[in-house]
Amino acid sequence: MPAAAAPIISSVQKLVLYETRARYFLVGSNHAETKYRVLKIDRTEPKDLVIIDDRHVYTPQEVRELLGRLDLGNRTKMGQKGSSGLFRAVSAFGIVGFVRFLEGYYIVLITKRRKMADIGGHAIYKIEDTNMIYIPNDSVRITHPDEARYLRIFQNVDLSSNFYFSYSYDLSHSLQYNLTVLRMPLEMLKSETTQTRQESFDIFEDEGLITQGGSGVFGICSEPYMKYVWNGELLDVIKNAVHRDWLLYIIHGFCGQSKLLIYGRPVYVTLIARRSSKFAGTRFLKRGANCEGDVANEVETEQILCDASVMSFTAGSYSSYVQVRGSVPLYWSQDISTMMPKPPITLDQADPFAHVAALHFDQMLQRFGSPIIILNLVKEREKRKHERILSEELVAAVTYLNQFLPPEHTIIYIPWDMAKYTKSKLCNVLDRLNVIAESVVKKTGFFVNRPDSYCSILRPDEKWNELGGCVIATGRLQTGVLRTNCVDCLDRTNTAQFMVGKCALAYQLYSLGLIDKPNLQFDTDAVRLFEELYEDHGDTLSLQYGGSQLVHRVKTYRKIAPWTQHSKDIMQTLSRYYSNAFSDADRQDAINLFLGVFHPTEGKPHLWELPTDFYLHHKNTMRLLPTRSYTYWWTPEVIKHLPLPYDEVICAANVKKLTVKKFHRYEEEIDIHNEFFRPYELSSFDDTFCLAMTSSARDFMPKTVGIDPSPFTVRKPDETGKSVLGNKSNREEAVLQRKTAASAPPPPSEEAVSSSSEDDSGTDREDEGSVSQRSTPVKMTDTGDSAKVTENMVQPMKEVYGINLFDGLSEDDLSVYSRFVQLGQSQHKPDKSSQQVCPRCPDGVIKLTPISAFSQDNIYEVQPPRVDRKSTEIFQAHIQASQGIMQPLGKEDTSVYREYIRNRYL
Repeated sequence: MPAAAAPIISSVQKLVLYETRARYFLVGSNHAETKYRVLKIDRTEPKDLVIIDDRHVYTPQEVRELLGRLDLGNRTKMGQKGSSGLFRAVSAFGIVGFVRFLEGYYIVLITKRRKMADIGGHAIYKIEDTNMIYIPNDSVRITHPDEARYLRIFQNVDLSSNFYFSYSYDLSHSLQYNLTVLRMPLEMLKSETTQTRQESFDIFEDEGLITQGGSGVFGICSEPYMKYVWNGELLDVIKNAVHRDWLLYIIHGFCGQSKLLIYGRPVYVTLIARRSSKFAGTRFLKRGANCEGDVANEVETEQILCDASVMSFTAGSYSSYVQVRGSVPLYWSQDISTMMPKPPITLDQADPFAHVAALHFDQMLQRFGSPIIILNLVKEREKRKHERILSEELVAAVTYLNQFLPPEHTIIYIPWDMAKYTKSKLCNVLDRLNVIAESVVKKTGFFVNRPDSYCSILRPDEKWNELGGCVIATGRLQTGVLRTNCVDCLDRTNTAQFMVGKCALAYQLYSLGLIDKPNLQFDTDAVRLFEELYEDHGDTLSLQYGGSQLVHRVKTYRKIAPWTQHSKDIMQTLSRYYSNAFSDADRQDAINLFLGVFHPTEGKPHLWELPTDFYLHHKNTMRLLPTRSYTYWWTPEVIKHLPLPYDEVICAANVKKLTVKKFHRYEEEIDIHNEFFRPYELSSFDDTFCLAMTSSARDFMPKTVGIDPSPFTVRKPDETGKSVLGNKSNREEAVLQRKTAASAPPPPSEEAVSSSSEDDSGTDREDEGSVSQRSTPVKMTDTGDSAKVTENMVQPMKEVYGINLFDGLSEDDLSVYSRFVQLGQSQHKPDKSSQQVCPRCPDGVIKLTPISAFSQDNIYEVQPPRVDRKSTEIFQAHIQASQGIMQPLGKEDTSVYREYIRNRYL
């Protein structure tokens, strides 16, 4: 049996910064506060950063003794109790990094966080607030007149706006990468390490791990993908001096999670967007690509689907799909010196051999594999040549690069003028996008961590057999990616990505056995939930890059947007124009300073004195000869493993990025169960189970429709804005609602409640708006009185249900309701003569016969019932299934299942 593997949880989740005059002491602990680490930061150095990490793991008692000695040693007078020598400065949840301008270093700490999502028990947090503390003390501080201005520019990057981190889940990589790394055979990793011993490298922190038996658990931690890490430059100064648990990498973009309730089964839909930190900036100031192949506004969007009823990467069901947006990979820009809504597009540099595009697509092949599919939404026909400049140059670049790639791995180019088709009244934009999405998902496939279900093999869907990607023993892998772009990569791109994501979502639900066909229709609760998630995602990315929310949304292209949306679109356009004209320059300076693109240096021009930041982002501009071949433009190792992405292949280069350590199976560094549920502290359900997230049943399902609670049922909005079933007319739906209300027990009137309170002492209610489940007995004399009785009964129902049941009530419905009332009238009433009276009790006291399954069931003791052997075996099999140990199916079970499939579907 292979050794178990688990992600390593950072043991530094709570921080306390203690201050003395000469030192800062940063004490970090895990969430249970059982293990501590201490950093010592020198405050006597005016410009240098001196940090000492003894890499020792302290116990709570040892930390208390250490802090006590520091307090005692730093008092002004020995034995003086009035003044303390150690001050508690601030409490935090992580270190963003260290930064220096023209004076000394600052430390940036996360002081507030908020849980945004949960993936397999791994919490994803959003930064809510930070604190920036100057390290050198006042006695050694060397002041500079421009320090305060640099500090203001740095703080223009709002860290409380869409920055995310996790202590145990690598947000810079996709779910496919994280689970593929966790499933790497450790014996193979050990052999790869043995082959690289001559390089004095060993990823294992312990010796002889494979030979020590299988009782331990191997924790695996990989290096982050620095392209999507935004505080890499801030942590670079301490990266080699401290333990890796102090390094908390953050991403910038979007993270949202919603709950899709499928007949009571919770399924979490998570959307994560990672914004690239390379060539990052604002809309008009960052266009095209830099000399290293990094493009502006490059965002990797991943949608993750997981069955929330099982919280485990090994036993749970997980699926993900990744797509990318980014500017056209060419040397181009727009001149904003003149105030124009659409500045002219210019190609800044001739690139006949597509050098910058080659660098960009080589990065994509290495991270995603093949095929790389380009969906270009830029305009093709224009009266004045504007966007078409980019389309023509991109086609030439892709055509040139495809000459040298193997035919099976060539870049697929799909041009589609989305703006032109939007203006046409004969063409449905989303229908065309749906056709493109189907072809794209079939080529790339998607990731799922479980093999195809038996019903898919026995009764395969025609579209399922055409699905691409890579099929392995443990599931499926996505190979290749869709790259969508327009000019800005905002409105059109977000709608196109939504349609592709909707198509992929259908395949993901089908692979997890939640729907019978890989197809989702509009106007269902599931698609509404997914659309809202994608619009929040698009608004956030548009604000970060363009300065305003989306102008054109999915409803705009469906042509069902309300008339008030047009005025909102005008305001968003004006807001975007104002941001681009007046505030983007300051935001660009802040991003350049935060990401370390510009380093303030004494004696050199300041950031605000530079006429342009072109040379900051294009550092090899003066290089005359390219470093790569004109024909073999790819990395040789990448092309060997296609269609698989090179980053996920087991090889010496990738093994070097891993840290593997052996733990006891109950160590807190790998115990996801205790990390999620936290049994050692008093917690609330709201924080633990994310009850505040958007739910399909609560937020999208109509309250008046109780006929089909499935989130995959089409419900179209009527004139009042409410939703009804799409496969029936409004009149038929109203009849169904009346029948449903008529078959439900009526609520008691005021008189009935007072008279029946003697028999019934309480009622069960799910919430304040729920209907009472108690029925009122009514005496029915004959059919002539039934109408009068029904009228009396129906009157209070109008106040509860909002409809009058008596209007338009047919004879069939009346007879059904009459029989229902008769059944309620003839319900069993206890007969006092048949009850056993306790001889020792006072007269009139009835001895109640217990009906509980417990033999002893009172306030003093409870004797649980005996459980038969078969039930015990079923329960044990259920527990083992949650741990990933599945019981083999017997012959009888297999034959019963085959008979069921044959009768149901064949």
